Amino acid sequence: MRCSAARSLLALCAFTSAVIPCKAQVDEQTHQLSHDIFQQLIEINTTDSVGSVTAASEAMMQRFFDAGFSKEDIYLGGPNDRKKNLVVRIHGTGQNKPILFIGHLDVVEARREDWTTDPFKFVEKGGYYYGRGTQDMKESDAILVTTFIRLYKEGYKPDRDLILALTADEEGGKSNGVDWLLKNQRNLIDAEYVVNPDGGGIDLEHGKAIAMDVDATEKLYGDYQLTALNPGGHSSLPVPDNAIYHIADALQRLQNYTFPFELNAITRAYFEKMNTLESGQTAQDMKATLGATPDKAAIQRLSENPEYNSTMRTTCVATRLSGGHANNALPQTAQAIVNCRILPGHSLEEVRQDLIRIFNDPKITVRYENDAGGVFDTAPDRKALPPAALKPEVMQPLEALVSKMWPGAPVIPTMATGASDGVYTNAAGMPTYGISGIAIETNDVRAHGKDERLPVDSYYKGVDFYYQFVKALTVQ
Repeated sequence: MRCSAARSLLALCAFTSAVIPCKAQVDEQTHQLSHDIFQQLIEINTTDSVGSVTAASEAMMQRFFDAGFSKEDIYLGGPNDRKKNLVVRIHGTGQNKPILFIGHLDVVEARREDWTTDPFKFVEKGGYYYGRGTQDMKESDAILVTTFIRLYKEGYKPDRDLILALTADEEGGKSNGVDWLLKNQRNLIDAEYVVNPDGGGIDLEHGKAIAMDVDATEKLYGDYQLTALNPGGHSSLPVPDNAIYHIADALQRLQNYTFPFELNAITRAYFEKMNTLESGQTAQDMKATLGATPDKAAIQRLSENPEYNSTMRTTCVATRLSGGHANNALPQTAQAIVNCRILPGHSLEEVRQDLIRIFNDPKITVRYENDAGGVFDTAPDRKALPPAALKPEVMQPLEALVSKMWPGAPVIPTMATGASDGVYTNAAGMPTYGISGIAIETNDVRAHGKDERLPVDSYYKGVDFYYQFVKALTVQ
């Protein structure tokens, strides 16, 4: 809904006009502050292998102290010296319950030899910022820190407390920060709802904003270890019962397997909206999936698009492979890791049983591997939670702001095909919404990949977006 969409929103328009300027505006001081914070975060290595989330948390804590925040409103803590989380609070009037903003400080591994630039140096070239975390998600961490500092220094008094949690191990590792805070410092982060800029955002096609995605639900993450064992022997005496061949055959069957088509309330709403925005065969195919008997040919055509395919079904893909102990010996052990992104309503153990059925090989053992690296014979029966209700007090200000900053771009509830820390906050009873102010070309998503980068203009527009969005959510 936009300001011109319905008479019922006239009051909202009057309200938002006073709070939200029509044009993105970032003053020189804010520009420099947000640039320096972004650079500082990118150049602190926060990988699980050798990095330190604590170093990033401490650097941001100093930023807040320098801005005048009191020690009573800042908490630094975690399970070990490398994985300390930062929690910061701006006090409001207490008219409403707090809003929690979360952002993970850790990043996935990046090797210098794979990149054109040093992944842990903040490099600007050709209108982009390069570095590990520029898309996932140190850009949003820097924006949140900048926003909290701006609001505090101008003396803004929101209608509720604002809480920022910058955390560890979203990308993996044994010390997930959101989970740790919920178990050990729940009172510091308890909120009415959660905004997580690790999801959603503006989709661009050739520079034009085509949609603002809001992640209202997400898939369940699951890793499975495949193992084949064999007595081995001399490589001069090959036998067909080869552990590596068993694993290779199983992965080939997985590659050729397609999990069943399924829509839920959010993905159905997504295709209902998208079929009005797409054209030609794609629009027809989306509409054909929505009936009581979805059209199989339409589903097959849509499945050729990786994003649509992941929206319609559980997906599993091989991500790691190992085997053998010598070049001149038959392998005694071969292993692979299969990573699955599971539709809401299906459990980790259910998918483990699916994999066993797909592989159909008694020589292969399929076990579950948790985030901490523990391997178990069975997986939990845990399922992804149902989608969070879309709160009008979140969606209406968002729609009004998007219509001003990216005119014509609809706000579309989506299911994240990946996974985020929202799995913990949703489970804790705090509805979580993936809302990012970052605009990225749909064909230039480089999160977790080589030469990760972010358009310079997109970053500063995101700085402006979040400042206005937080105010719109909390104006008295």
